[in-house]
This record gives sequence, structure tokens and C-alpha cells, in this order.
Amino acid sequence: MKTRKFTTVLFSALLLGLGIAPLQFAHAADDTLRVGIMSGEDEDVWKVVAANAAKHGLAIKVTTFSDYTQPNEALSSHDLDANSFQHKPYLDAQIKARGYRIVPVGFTYVQPIGLYSRKVKSVAALPDGATIGVPNDPSNEGRSLLLLQAQGLITLSDHVGLLPTARDIAKNPKHIHIKELDAGIVGRAIGDLDAAVVNTDWAVKSGIRIPEERIAQEKVPGNPYRNFIAVNEKDAKAPWVQALVESYQQPNVAAEIQSVYHGATLPAWNGPAH
Repeated sequence: MKTRKFTTVLFSALLLGLGIAPLQFAHAADDTLRVGIMSGEDEDVWKVVAANAAKHGLAIKVTTFSDYTQPNEALSSHDLDANSFQHKPYLDAQIKARGYRIVPVGFTYVQPIGLYSRKVKSVAALPDGATIGVPNDPSNEGRSLLLLQAQGLITLSDHVGLLPTARDIAKNPKHIHIKELDAGIVGRAIGDLDAAVVNTDWAVKSGIRIPEERIAQEKVPGNPYRNFIAVNEKDAKAPWVQALVESYQQPNVAAEIQSVYHGATLPAWNGPAH
């Protein structure tokens, strides 16, 4: 990302007259901030974010992607200035595999992953030998297996952390078959499976009915899978980063998240990302 000259925008008189402390935003004078997101519902969310930012002199250009591997590569290559699509376990796995120097700078939302079925109405009704689809990337497969364990379907080996694989299944009393599929495919394959663990955004894209077809969901309190805005490590303290995060963490963005995801996605910016 080329060096930018930043000017500071302070809206003062009106805000001070109302007794509200003015926010300080950085403006990219030479070009526009390039932010990578996943295509779909987030495009509507980021229209609101961009409108918030524009009021304060910060221009945002959104670039959309169709799979989870591309946005971090584009950010690391400086084709993007920031991205917004991932949680910490996913980023940690990507850093371990690819050596990225990418850091989270502000939480966005949490999407509790769900177990969905069109063949049964409850976890207890899953048959012996049921085939359950899960995403095949390390963080989401681990998340899926932890959900299946929480539902009593499997038991994982001790000390597997947040990234267990099917090889870590220690007990499988119902002889569940785990079918690993691309995150974008597993939801669309639900008709061929007894059940599928699907990320909320892909569940919406796949036409899964939420919550009607959801038979289980991971807990929200203490959830380690809050999504965030991420930037390259060298940019973490840049003035535009705070402006970008503050443009996102606003009530009108929270309302849009609730609307476009039909209540299945929750705002999660109760503190800085680490």
C-alpha cells in the first residue's frame, strides 16, 4: 500500500453544541481504502459502513470474494488495505500455514455456526451411521467437530484445542460419518446428507431456512469466533484504521447486520480485537 497523506476531520461546532465529543477520522488524501469482504449479505452491511465513513472524509472501495482463502492473500500482497470476513482461529491457521503478518483491529459480528438438516427435526433423531457434512478448512472443521461434541454425537481426544480434525474423534457411539466439503459447497449439499454444519453466511447463500432447518447451534457467550476487520501488521497504528473501525462500529451498522442476516448474526464489538 503506497504512502498516504492524511488530513484530520473534526466535526466540532454542532457536536460540541450537543455536548457530544467529536470523533477524529483520518482521510486518505491520495486514494481510497480498499476493503475485501465476502460477496452476499456483507455487501449491504458495508454500504452502510461506507456511507458512515464518507460523512467523515474517508472513502472506501469494497472488493468482494467468493472463497475464504483469497482475502488474506490479497491483503498480504497489498492489493487490499483491510479485509473483514474472518475470526481469530481462522487467521491463526492461515498465519501458521502461510506466514502472513496480518492482525485484527476491531470486532464486527459473530455468526454462531449451526447444524442443519432437512431429514430430521432434532439431533436425537439422527440415525445410526448418519453422514454429516462439515467445512474442510482447518478452523471451521474444528469448529464443526466441537459443535458435534457439544451435542453428544462424538467425543474428541483431550487437548485438541480449537482445531481438531476427524482423526481426533476418540468416541463415535452413533457411528457418524464425517464428510469434509468446501465451506461454500457443504450447505448446498444438505439434501444429500443427513445433516450439515454450515457457516451462517453460507447457510443464507445456500437457501437453508434459518432457524427452521437448524437443529443445533454453538453457544454465543464466550464465543471465540467473533469476526473482525484485519490489516497488515505495519498498518495497525495508522490513523485510518481507527476511522475505519469506528465507521463500522455504529448503531446503523448493527441494525443492518440484524436485518440482512435475519437475526442469525449478532454485532460483537464489545472491546478491541486481539
